[in-house]
Amino acid sequence: MNDFTKKSTHQANEVETEITAANQSQPQQAHLQLAIDGMTCQACASRIEKVLNKKSAIHQVNVNFAGETANVDYDSTQTTPEEITEWVNKTGFVANLQAGDSLFAQTDKDTATEYPWRLIGLWICLVPFLVGMAGMLIGQGMAWMPPVWIQFILATIVQFGLALPFYKSAWASIKGGLANMDVLVVIGTVTIWAYSTYLWFAHGDGSFGSLFQSSGSHDGPPVYFEAGVMVIAFVRTGKYLEERTKKHSLNSIDLLLSLTPDEVEQQQPNGDFHNVALKDVQVGDILRAKQGSRVATDGTVTEGSGWCVESHLTGESVPLKKEQGDELLAGALVENGSLLYRVRAKGSDTKLGDMVQALSDAQGSKSNLARLADRVTAVFVPVVVAIAIVTFIVTWWITGTVSTALMHSVSVLVIACPCALGLATPAAIMAGMGVAARHGVWFKDAQSLEAAGDIDTVVLDKTGTLTIGRPTIVDEVMVDKSLAADDVLQIAASVEVHASHPLATALINAAKDRGLPLLPVTDVSVVKGAGIQANIEGLGTVKVGTAEFASLTLPKLMPKVWQIASTVAISINDEPLGAFALADDLKADTPQAVTALQDAGIKVILMSGDKQSVVDHVAGQLGIEAAYGGMSPRDKASQIAVLQTAGHKVAMAGDGVNDAPAMATADASFAMFEGTDVAQHSASARLMGESLMHIDAAQKIAQATLRNIKQNLFFAFLYNTLGIPLAAFGFLSPMIAAAAMALSSISVLMNALRLTRFKTAVELENTVSKPTAETQKLADGQ
Repeated sequence: MNDFTKKSTHQANEVETEITAANQSQPQQAHLQLAIDGMTCQACASRIEKVLNKKSAIHQVNVNFAGETANVDYDSTQTTPEEITEWVNKTGFVANLQAGDSLFAQTDKDTATEYPWRLIGLWICLVPFLVGMAGMLIGQGMAWMPPVWIQFILATIVQFGLALPFYKSAWASIKGGLANMDVLVVIGTVTIWAYSTYLWFAHGDGSFGSLFQSSGSHDGPPVYFEAGVMVIAFVRTGKYLEERTKKHSLNSIDLLLSLTPDEVEQQQPNGDFHNVALKDVQVGDILRAKQGSRVATDGTVTEGSGWCVESHLTGESVPLKKEQGDELLAGALVENGSLLYRVRAKGSDTKLGDMVQALSDAQGSKSNLARLADRVTAVFVPVVVAIAIVTFIVTWWITGTVSTALMHSVSVLVIACPCALGLATPAAIMAGMGVAARHGVWFKDAQSLEAAGDIDTVVLDKTGTLTIGRPTIVDEVMVDKSLAADDVLQIAASVEVHASHPLATALINAAKDRGLPLLPVTDVSVVKGAGIQANIEGLGTVKVGTAEFASLTLPKLMPKVWQIASTVAISINDEPLGAFALADDLKADTPQAVTALQDAGIKVILMSGDKQSVVDHVAGQLGIEAAYGGMSPRDKASQIAVLQTAGHKVAMAGDGVNDAPAMATADASFAMFEGTDVAQHSASARLMGESLMHIDAAQKIAQATLRNIKQNLFFAFLYNTLGIPLAAFGFLSPMIAAAAMALSSISVLMNALRLTRFKTAVELENTVSKPTAETQKLADGQ
């Protein structure tokens, strides 16, 4: 019995173990964005990345110092957003989750707008020192400098009171295994304070009363309290200005968030309208948008009419007529009229919310240039501390003066600025992404923008990209005379309803216009680049697509329209029934867009699955020399790979499923407005307007952003390359070094801000006043 019991228990354990193993959750990758408060330089961002990357549940982390956000990819079966937030908080920062119905994650407090009491206190303490230094400049020596004991009190208040955030940041940084800029500031200013305090106590006969005998004149001890106070004041001022610039001038997300009103007019059950908070609105409610107001949510017009501008999403400022049944987008401006609309989506579920999230994710990603800067800043602070120590030793050995050696080494600590390096790339990326979004281009990430700026070749699809994408039937030919054209159209449309190509939509619309009901089909199968097939009961296997796919050979002597129109053939059980010729007009600005790309030195190539005669006709209209027809999705991808092998940087623009392989192969790719989900997911950027000029704008904005990044990195490297040696040799005092360090970060941000004034050629042409030379330089991103 005991043996049987043991055996049964053992077997039960085995079964239990197997069940447990089978029930173990598979890894599920999820994405999370956090708003981070408290970062002071790139080393802070690197510290958060380092801490999170050590967690097994975290797949990838990108922390954007300039945007103050963290994008985290994690395994949702191993951790939760709340736990990730707690991990960040333990590093000494404050992380905030995005609310369920909000557009974007916000920090608990806006440090850029709160009243700067600490900074004001710093400058109040600094004023007596500034007066004393002014006296030195006009030949009064130390006569205007306050007594040393007052200097000591003011410096102590600043060092251990008003400068407390520097200590907290430095200590948290050291605990995290990395050293940030605040470590340098604390080491330098504490050393100055301690050395000056020692000199003051060593002065006189050693009695307590003798400490107060000095009046700050020539007979006083040679203290340097003013240097530490000025360093802290200048650095804090630089941080304050930097924070305001990042929050209010550089980040386009704040502008997007302001597009939805806080209060809306909500229809009550009795028909009256009352003002309510937007956060209290629910899906299905009826709201009113008057002339001059903004649409608060995505919705559907139920009553009224008006003209709305949706340039915040599409980049096109042309007003659109909105009537009953039309869709409205959150943030749209009602330029004329009054509308009642039913709420369809609110907050982060709206198109605007999707744009804010996409823009935020893109700004939070890192380009290859940013990763280069990260590698430099990771070792920057330890190297600077080593240089400062060497400077102190060498200067003391040469001059024999401790005070001189101390000032030189402190200047080295203060002048070194990893902030400029850390801001160089993300600041430009934030500005460039915002400008691109303003022009209706949503880049997926920073690497996509970087790739778009390097392209020299653009491959364009035809239908839906160069053309309007709404072809119509212009001619038809029937092989099986027993069937009427409407019968063949009905069969074709019944199958094409399961396809997403514009030609399929044209057949479906034509059948609808002729009142032809669709037949039920089964066993639908799509053959990329060829067509679609399905079974219709009582008929057999129906194929709709290219002539070759439908086993149709058209007569050689066909009307000219068949040479310049797309052909859709239909067969049943491989027996051809007939074909339709469909023509599609070019978009109005397609010739202008192709010319703009060519003028910019971009080679334009046309690749289409349509027949060669149609492709040649379109290419001839647009002045495109290289045009390839009859290309399958694999052919397009292969041809792009050939171009890349030849050294070209290729971008692909398309809108259909058959364009996805080519988009994935290209260095950069653009999905046209209202393209298929597959195309949009394969693309590195989405174009939110129908205009092909968006591609030209995307390429020029990306180029301008890359130039700006390189300018910022060059300046940041040059600043430190020149500044550190000058400080080491005594040409820069700690005060001047602090001011220069603060200005270096501000200058990088100011250069990035130039991107926000970018204008495309079309915008410049539409400007009433003639553009100045400076405006043209800004438009060129120079």
